[in-house]
Amino acid sequence: MKRTFVYATAVIACGCTADSSQRPPVQDAALEYPDTRRGDQVDVYHGERVADPYRWLETDSAETRRWIETQNALAQPWLEAIPAREKIKQRLTELWNYERYGVPVKRGGRYFYLRNDGLQNQSVLYVADALDASPRVLLDPNTLSEDGTIALGEFAPSPDGKLLAYSLSDGGTDWRTWRVREVATGRDLPDELRFIKFAEVAWTADSRSVYYARYPTHPDGTGDDSRQREVYRHVLGAAVSDDPLIYKVTDHPTRNPYPIVTEDGRYLVIFMYDGSQQTGLYYQRLARDGSPTGEMVRLFDTFDASYSFIAEIDDVFYVYTNKDAPNGQVIAAPTRPDAGKDRRIVLPEGRFALSDVSIVGGRLIAQYMQDAHSVVRVLNLDGQQLYEVELPGLGQATGFQGDVADAETFFAYTDFLTPSSIWRLDVAAGKTSLFRESDVRADLSAYLTEQVFYTSKDGARVPMFITRRRDLQNDGQAPTMLYGYGGFNIALLPAFSVPALVWLEMGGVYAVANLRGGSEYGEQWHAAGAKLRKQNVFDDFIAAAEFLIERKYTSTPKLAIHGRSNGGLLVGAVITQRPELFGAALPAVGVLDMLRYHTANANARQWSTDYGLSENQAEFRAQLAYSPVHNVRSGGCYPPTLVTTADRDDRVAPWHSYKFTAELQRAQSCPNPVLLRVETRAGHGAGKPVWMQIEDFADQWAFVAKALAMEVAGD
Repeated sequence: MKRTFVYATAVIACGCTADSSQRPPVQDAALEYPDTRRGDQVDVYHGERVADPYRWLETDSAETRRWIETQNALAQPWLEAIPAREKIKQRLTELWNYERYGVPVKRGGRYFYLRNDGLQNQSVLYVADALDASPRVLLDPNTLSEDGTIALGEFAPSPDGKLLAYSLSDGGTDWRTWRVREVATGRDLPDELRFIKFAEVAWTADSRSVYYARYPTHPDGTGDDSRQREVYRHVLGAAVSDDPLIYKVTDHPTRNPYPIVTEDGRYLVIFMYDGSQQTGLYYQRLARDGSPTGEMVRLFDTFDASYSFIAEIDDVFYVYTNKDAPNGQVIAAPTRPDAGKDRRIVLPEGRFALSDVSIVGGRLIAQYMQDAHSVVRVLNLDGQQLYEVELPGLGQATGFQGDVADAETFFAYTDFLTPSSIWRLDVAAGKTSLFRESDVRADLSAYLTEQVFYTSKDGARVPMFITRRRDLQNDGQAPTMLYGYGGFNIALLPAFSVPALVWLEMGGVYAVANLRGGSEYGEQWHAAGAKLRKQNVFDDFIAAAEFLIERKYTSTPKLAIHGRSNGGLLVGAVITQRPELFGAALPAVGVLDMLRYHTANANARQWSTDYGLSENQAEFRAQLAYSPVHNVRSGGCYPPTLVTTADRDDRVAPWHSYKFTAELQRAQSCPNPVLLRVETRAGHGAGKPVWMQIEDFADQWAFVAKALAMEVAGD
């Protein structure tokens, strides 16, 4: 496999428009959509009446289930009848069949890592007693269900490497059940921890107990994620029902605790989360047996920025924060009660955004983002740079975890044309060596990636990656898939994707826009796309589309847009604001009702740091202006749209997609199809088996191929 990564730069202010008459001709008569009852629900927000006729779709009623069945009964045969679908599915299957690895975790001299032989529905966890020793299977989740929908969630080896705590997810749910397995024998202990979401367990130094955060339960014994989680301690072999409560939040209605135990076992650290930029750090000393002793100390309790624990060395906490440093910095905070004045900046804010920091081998490993690609620097604990890690290209590097005393660490590298490879870093020497490499059965030398910069509506300079054939002629005829996210301080760095490669092989251009709302340029970039400024994200995406058209990569009849979760909101918002600009739309598991998103569960309410809350008048006005469900206009002509979600999505409730589909189908005045496909035994996306991912992308790419009048070989 030959890897090619080329950068070009361009800056343009684009004010072009697109004529809806330039869309490809519709090939079918208008679809007959299922009847969807409109209720008379009206809510009053700050004196304004807002209709919510499809409120009933939020309930798991027999009527809702029948409605879902009728939507699937319309969409599935229609999608399966597309001539290109089987060819696309076949190629997805062929290309997905390549060996891939996860980043190793080292504990007690053993190495734990994930491996997938290609088409295994779930990756298998292996363990090796030395880096060059033959690995053996420790846990194979593929044996746990016939359809591959029971997934390994997280895993945490004990400090001595003799035990493995691991979680399982059933059918795509975010709920996790944690078990403990003996590494030597593969035997599970009787211990079982339940009612856990979005949090790992934390081992004590003696490998005999764990701290964990679980949600309270309903009277019927199910988890209640409408309330805040609480921290407990479980000693192996003890009855879980007797686990002592260690900490619960009593002074704030939305903050949630996450437990961490320092490497030396002397501190329990509580990471307090109240949104991505509203976090705190508390700690409590631990006795030799891992039990808490003394009072809980609130080390950082202002919740005015992000504070993340990195490591503790000799009673000094190393902490990442963007307080007074939008690009991030590292500070050292002694734990003495009177040590506030002795806090010092170890790694000051730099020109580029600091995305992650670890301490391995007594050195800081700082991961930066430079124009949306990774730069990794290694420094001493005084903040003096020792060297820059040599990366294979201008892509994305992740990992670099380990213990403070470890001599080695591992990282994964990927870009749009390079499948993830695993590398070992000798921390003292600064030398990298290849540990595992993946190779797909495709000639990637025919493609290149370029980075361009374009100007958004308000003058902001926004980067975008464009991956395409080397011999592309810019004549406006290339089918183009534009992908975006733009939220929650999450950056879109280069990453390899089988569906993207299949799209390239179909003759397409694949573009990824680094919108505001992400973390590509630090907290200022994130804040510029949040709350009252959320519209900037949509303006950035629209400007990206206009740039692609202006520069003749594509044209409206050949331009599709795709986004998931917050990116599903992105797609929903821009097709309601500029329906004439796009040739097809794929909003997946999207947040689409902005006035009620926070009512689904307690986790959703914490998204208010990006979205705001409709209880706040100014934020309500901003939300109402872009909320996709509330901005569908009757009689409009919307692009061909395939809405996808899953019935077990307990992160972004599927009723967002139901309500948006109902509004679009009722409003659509032209024959462009609006379809809803609801996956069963699936959730938001984590742990989705390979066969289901292939079916999902076969549906989406086939839908777009038909909408854009693409010719796919083998049709």
